Amino acid sequence: MADYQTHHPQRQQHHQLIPKETALQALNTIIQLHFEKTLEKKRAIDLQKKELHRLFLLFFLFLGLVFMGQAQSTRLQCRHCWVPIILLSLAHFVFYGSVAQTLRCINGFKYQRRCHKLTLGLATEKLREMRTRMVSSNGGGGVGEFGEEGDFEIHYQEPPECYFGKFKRNWALHFGLLIFTYGFMVASSVVVLCF
Repeated sequence: MADYQTHHPQRQQHHQLIPKETALQALNTIIQLHFEKTLEKKRAIDLQKKELHRLFLLFFLFLGLVFMGQAQSTRLQCRHCWVPIILLSLAHFVFYGSVAQTLRCINGFKYQRRCHKLTLGLATEKLREMRTRMVSSNGGGGVGEFGEEGDFEIHYQEPPECYFGKFKRNWALHFGLLIFTYGFMVASSVVVLCF
């Protein structure tokens, strides 16, 4: 690494002025990119939500079939209640794994979408600020140069830590629903078979 540095002259840090058209084009490109990424993440979230709804539909259809089979069976008795309880337990574990994976994907896409929206907002604000300065300094015309390179850097923005609380509430809601459903199905199985 030392050889590499000795053979090449050191770069001096100097700030170059950027032409107006280049600065406007760069900011517009950043805005367009983050806008497209925001739409892409929104589509991905919508697809994952459809998958989650499909999982819930299939799961509740399965629970309905199990309950209906118990209610209409004349051969199942109280001593057999462990069979539907084990079947329900396995179904809930598989379903919880599927929901957990789908929620992880949804939350990841939501986080990425939020980052792109924040970056988009910052780039839009910089573009608005730059246009305001151009109008006030030149009357909006002329080809001249405008600002230094560092003035147009748009760093990827991330939401604050409190944003993750939204994801935790979402997990708690789904987990609570699963626990409630599991308790209800076990209790109803015991009631149908034993009483």
